[in-house]
Amino acid sequence: MKNIRFLPTTWWKIGLLICLSSGFVNAASRDGGVVTGKVVDDQKHAVAFASVALYDAKDSVLISGAASNEEGVFSIQVKPGRYYLLVRFLSYQDHIVPDVNVGSGTVDLGTIVIHQGAMQLETFTVEADRPQMELKLDKRVFNVAQDMSNRGGTAADVLDNIPSVEVDVEGAVSLRGSENVRILIDGKPSGLTGLTSTDALRMIQGDLIERVEVITNPSARYDAEGEVGIINIILKKEKNQGINGSFELRAGYPANYGASASINVKRKKINYFGSYGLGYRNRTGGGTQTQEFFYPDTSYSYDKEQDRERRDFSHNLRLGGDITVTPMSTLTVAGGFNPSTGKNITGNVYSDRDINNNLTRVIDRQDDEDSDNSQKEINLNYRKTYDQKDRLFTVDMQYEKSRRLENANISETSTEAGVEDTHQQTHQDNRRTSALFQSDYVRPFGKDGKWETGVKATYTDQDFDYFVKNRNSDNTWTLEPEYTNNVTYTDQVLAGYLMAGNKFKKVSVQGGLRFEYAELETKYEQGNFFNHREFPSLFPSAHMSYEFNEDHSLQFSYSRRVSRPRHWWMIPFFGLSDARNVFSGNPNINPEFTHSFELGYLMSGDKGNLLSSAYYRRTDGKMERIVISDSVGYTRIFPINLSVEDAYGFEFNGSYTILKGWSVNGNFNFYRAISDGTYEGIRYYSDAYAWSSRVTSKWKWKRKFNAQSSFNYRSPSKTAQGERLAMYNWDLSAAMDVFKGNGTISLGVMDILNTRRHRFISSGENFKSNVDFQWQSRTITLTLNYRLNQKRQEGKDKQNYGGQYDNGGDM
Repeated sequence: MKNIRFLPTTWWKIGLLICLSSGFVNAASRDGGVVTGKVVDDQKHAVAFASVALYDAKDSVLISGAASNEEGVFSIQVKPGRYYLLVRFLSYQDHIVPDVNVGSGTVDLGTIVIHQGAMQLETFTVEADRPQMELKLDKRVFNVAQDMSNRGGTAADVLDNIPSVEVDVEGAVSLRGSENVRILIDGKPSGLTGLTSTDALRMIQGDLIERVEVITNPSARYDAEGEVGIINIILKKEKNQGINGSFELRAGYPANYGASASINVKRKKINYFGSYGLGYRNRTGGGTQTQEFFYPDTSYSYDKEQDRERRDFSHNLRLGGDITVTPMSTLTVAGGFNPSTGKNITGNVYSDRDINNNLTRVIDRQDDEDSDNSQKEINLNYRKTYDQKDRLFTVDMQYEKSRRLENANISETSTEAGVEDTHQQTHQDNRRTSALFQSDYVRPFGKDGKWETGVKATYTDQDFDYFVKNRNSDNTWTLEPEYTNNVTYTDQVLAGYLMAGNKFKKVSVQGGLRFEYAELETKYEQGNFFNHREFPSLFPSAHMSYEFNEDHSLQFSYSRRVSRPRHWWMIPFFGLSDARNVFSGNPNINPEFTHSFELGYLMSGDKGNLLSSAYYRRTDGKMERIVISDSVGYTRIFPINLSVEDAYGFEFNGSYTILKGWSVNGNFNFYRAISDGTYEGIRYYSDAYAWSSRVTSKWKWKRKFNAQSSFNYRSPSKTAQGERLAMYNWDLSAAMDVFKGNGTISLGVMDILNTRRHRFISSGENFKSNVDFQWQSRTITLTLNYRLNQKRQEGKDKQNYGGQYDNGGDM
């Protein structure tokens, strides 16, 4: 096991963070009175999870509340004063305890008996459709579990279906045209997003994802990482009482088979939860490339035909429990293990041509690669609420390890006379270790004010070992020095923030300041390369909103962001399956810093809503990948820092119910990005216009049958060295409830027209390239879902008077 190696200056900083966190604990435990009691029914049986609320005796304003535990006992911390107490529970009559006078001690109300009421359960139950897209001024929430087009896919497929989000053929995720977006899982960084861009999100099965949050201008509470914001993937986790769960089977064409289960068991003070999924996919794809080279003394070209097959067998296991320490504090312990294996076969056939376009030779290069991946993590979360509404203290800790091992055999044959066959072996071993500590404290003040503070420390260590061997004529193997090395990359970030906000009639304001101290260290074993850099930075944020009425509101926001180089942008080697187009890293690339502004207008109505946004970003040291070629027709792709990029655009997100059972939601995003910079005397300038749109129409009949149609379009857009051509696709899905409403069977056809192709044109000082590639053709997926003691996951959680009192919101 590889131990965490903190940099020398880190220990005292982590100690300071822990001391600050301890101060938050003390600040979160100030004195006040306590109201206690026990709720029972007519038969003297304890009533668990009854809603208990304290109201001001003068004006009946809600002051605080709690929920009774399994023994019916409740405890509410509150400031000294005169109150009355209200107890509510499903199908029971409301019970009021008047004249609750609280001092500095404990007020024990004894046993409170509530009586059965005449109303039936249905009177209190409210079920409403949960929209696929929930629009909020600070973020957009996509309930992807309700999107039938996501069934049978991976996390990469799910993100690719989200408006303004794109996933390219290499698995790189971009938001509003920029790849510098921070991806979190359950609000935290994960080893699943720390692997190479090709494999980062393919290991997560789409049916394990509950929703995706897109935060385009985060406040100081969030990490400053991510030029265009944060994408937060929320995994499914059941929290209902008793025993409940869901089970799913799927089968698809091309080969796509899988199963998953999610179980929740509530026993007294512990809520156990777990999920497991396994899947097998065989994705086939391919494409063509035409490459032309122009030099003073000669010109030549080649055509490439590529076939790819990727087989993956993956597991996703997650287990944990929520422990009720006190009625107002919870400890969550959870762990995950995600192993997978893969077989990747790539065939490239090159047809070389001379200046007159005559065929000179044909080269056939075959790459047969086996991969073995694993990722495991453990998470601890402590959450404490208080009598004061929205007051909250949390502590999070996480430890994670992941590994990706790849071994490939490469063979190359040529029709050129006298040229011997080539045989190579490549080995890549990527190990990642990370740790996280975070503590946050939220405290309201006045009627609508709130201040927050917190500290965070993250550590990531990447160790990348690789080599290439060539087979000699006597069948011995020799290391290739150019492609043999060991690279270590360490990223440590210490952060703290302070934020406050308040509401003045119709105007709400919030401001914050975050400080981050980042240390980046890159080391190459061969070549004795060492690069240590430190970046202390301040990241202010400001949000302001004006509420015209309950249906119309306006918001302005600003934040300063940073995008640090991904570890794979530091590594000099990424495989030789296509020896003529090699991606390599740049160990000297620096982070980029962005000023982000956004103005949003939200309109809501009985039948729908519309969020209109305009945004502008100014980025210094923009990271961009460029292509250069050599005199023998080989190209190298690597990242550099350009001097500056200005990007602006506008976006519309909306939903509308046309008729009962028929709703439509859509998105339109337009942006322009102007980038400029030089590298080795060559200017790289780009002025790109692009737009994208997604429209989804959903029909429902008698709550038993659903159908959905989605259409995506992405316009052509320019890059620093060329243009990405247009792409569009149409998806169609249908679902029907079975097993008396406890199950759902669905059928989906993705990319009906088989048009989801990635096409690029790029050019440089002495080359021009045309690429047409399709990672996967049209797919058909059949899914069966069965729910145990659950309602169909299309509506909001049932809201009733017996639910737990909300003492605060998620951070």
